[in-house]
Amino acid sequence: MNEIPMTRDAGERLASRQEGVALWRQIAASLQRDIGEGTYPPASRLPTEAQLSARFGVNRHTVRRALEELSRAGLVRVEQGRGSFVAEDVIDYTVEPRTRFSEWIRRQNKEPSGRVLQLKEVAADAQIAAGLGVRAGSRAILFERLGLADDRPISITRHYFAAPRFRPLLDLLRHSPSITEALKQVGVPDYRRQVTRVTARMPNADEAELLRTPRSRPVLLAENVNVEGGGAIVEFAIGVYATPRVQIVFEP
Repeated sequence: MNEIPMTRDAGERLASRQEGVALWRQIAASLQRDIGEGTYPPASRLPTEAQLSARFGVNRHTVRRALEELSRAGLVRVEQGRGSFVAEDVIDYTVEPRTRFSEWIRRQNKEPSGRVLQLKEVAADAQIAAGLGVRAGSRAILFERLGLADDRPISITRHYFAAPRFRPLLDLLRHSPSITEALKQVGVPDYRRQVTRVTARMPNADEAELLRTPRSRPVLLAENVNVEGGGAIVEFAIGVYATPRVQIVFEP
């Protein structure tokens, strides 16, 4: 994540305390304007405390106080050892009977895209077997994909399908990564969400790298079971979502 260079002259002139506005408040207001004008876009790193001190001609304590104020206002997040970052746009992931990645992202006025990470046949461990309603050790198709919105990574989802019924998905998904279209070709014209379970944990090293998030920040974990019209399980999926880019919304 690159730092956005300062665009104003060092020693930017600030009003004096005698005018009734503390220096740290003036610095906070100036940085807020910069963020609002797009000088520092969402997720970008702000200049260091030393650079901001030089820009405004104040000590680091004053700068730190301004950053703390912006952090409380939700405009900036401060990460120990990494610096200060502009808060990112939050995407609402509304859990609905039919939740499709591309449709979800487009409803947020963003462009969906993705990258296939894995597509292979695996042995179902206890968790996967329970999700698919099969015996542990049974064969399953794993389709793992990194989901992006406007080229920003927001999710890693591992989709599991019971074999041998869904073994043709191996070839179908190699040619087109659309799960909905691939399932239609194997006789599943529609499927719906049966249950969603949400927890949180720290990301592992691979997840943190793919989602471009620090390992010290929790990720949301959503386990989903999707079924077809007759109630038979079609898919068990585990989604890992970057916070604070995504919040999961349940509506009655």
